[in-house]
Amino acid sequence: MEIQKVAWTAAGRRLTAAAASVTGNHYDDNYDVLHLEPGRPLAVVADGMGSGPGSATAGRIAVEVFARTASAAGPAALRQALASAQAEVRRAAGTLDELTGCTLTAFVAGETAWIVQIGDSRAYRLRDGLLELLTVDHTIAWLGLLHGWFTADSAEARAARYRLTRYVGHPADPEPDVLSVLPQPGDVYLLCSDGVADQLSYERLSQLLGANPDPAAAVHVMLEDTLEAGGADNATAVVIKVEQTI
Repeated sequence: MEIQKVAWTAAGRRLTAAAASVTGNHYDDNYDVLHLEPGRPLAVVADGMGSGPGSATAGRIAVEVFARTASAAGPAALRQALASAQAEVRRAAGTLDELTGCTLTAFVAGETAWIVQIGDSRAYRLRDGLLELLTVDHTIAWLGLLHGWFTADSAEARAARYRLTRYVGHPADPEPDVLSVLPQPGDVYLLCSDGVADQLSYERLSQLLGANPDPAAAVHVMLEDTLEAGGADNATAVVIKVEQTI
C-alpha cells in the first residue's frame, strides 16, 4: 500500500493529509481514482461504475479535468469544473459501447473550504468526538431508506445501493452538491469511496479517525481493515487533519 502525504496551509490553518487506495479481493483492477495535490489544498476521490473500460475511463478523465479546472473561489467555479468533467466523460462515452460514469467527491480549500459531491463516495468530519456524514448518497437506496420504502437489510435496499441518481457521465448533466465548511483546529476530514463506507462501521471509522493523530496511520489501518473485512470492493481514503492556526 503506497500512502501519499502532503501538508497545506489555508485560511491560517495548517492541514496535513494522507491518502491511499487498495484493489481488494473482488476485482482484478482498481477502478477508484485518487488525487492529492501537493501544491494546493485539493483532494479528489472518484469511483468508477462497473469494472470495464468505461469505469476506468470515467474516473481518470473526471479527476484529471476537475483537478485541472477546480478553483476554491466559490461554488460557481466548482460547479463549472464539475460540468467540464461531465462534458469530457460524456464525450469519451461516445467511443465506448458500455456504461461510462463515476462518482466524485472533493475537498477544496482557500479562504473557506468546500466539499463537492456527486454519486455515493462520501465526506465525513470528526469534530469534538462526533463523526458526521457531510454528504448525501445520490442513490435510490438513500431515498428508499429515508422515506421508508424498504428496510436497510432488505434485498431491495441492496439492489438500490447500485442505482445512482447522479454521477459524472449522466446524460442529464446533473449538478453536484457543493457544501461550505469552516475547518477548525482538531477537525479530521475523511473522503472515501464506498469500498470503505460499506465495509467499515460508523463506530470503527470514528475510532480510527480519533485514535490516530497521524493521517497516514489512520489511512493505513482503515484500508487494512477493508481487506480484513473481505476486500469486497476497491477502497480509497483521504484523511485530512486540521491543526492550530499558524
